[in-house]
Amino acid sequence: MKILCEKTIIEFKTNFPVKESATKLRGCIAKHHRDIPQFHHHNGRKFDYSHPLIQYRIIDGRPMVIGLREGSILLQLIDNFSELKLGINTYQVLETQRETVPAKIGFHADQLSYSFLTPWLALNEKNYEQYQRLGTWAKKKELLEKILIGNIISMSKSLGYTVPEPIKANIIKLKEVNTRLKGTPMLGFLGTFSVNFEIPDYWGIGKSVSRGFGTIKRDKKD
Repeated sequence: MKILCEKTIIEFKTNFPVKESATKLRGCIAKHHRDIPQFHHHNGRKFDYSHPLIQYRIIDGRPMVIGLREGSILLQLIDNFSELKLGINTYQVLETQRETVPAKIGFHADQLSYSFLTPWLALNEKNYEQYQRLGTWAKKKELLEKILIGNIISMSKSLGYTVPEPIKANIIKLKEVNTRLKGTPMLGFLGTFSVNFEIPDYWGIGKSVSRGFGTIKRDKKD
């Protein structure tokens, strides 16, 4: 059983490929919607740690905003920007493309294959130390698969979906990549995995998905 919800993607076509991170895009858009917490994930001075329903992306230099459920509805409030000020650089917006489509989320009878388009931040301070202590790739893979399952369950709860059966994840190919989060060096992962769960394209799983991390896309062969 799956849930069917609305997904909106807004893509800005700019005069040059964007070099900045999705964090800069998040700041640019959220500045225009300070009174709506879903755009910046702050409630007063407190950060909202629930799975965000509005997420920001830079994919191959293309800035995008994606929303699910009420996040999709809120994206209708985004105006047609003439320019995007991202850090020290300003990009002219040549065209704004908006697409709203139905999206399926939930348990699937078969294993579906996905790729990470942006680094997956799987590890926190505690399990980072655990990961580093594990001697073999087989043990590290097992830990990462458990974390992946936990990420999907956490996402499901925020979307109001109860997983009816156990989730089975299999990491197919994964490599470590060095990245940064708010200026702090982080260990991320890029690669492919399969799971008996349907996730919308360009959605994110793991830590800091609102800032562009953990973006997935389903393999076309599925």
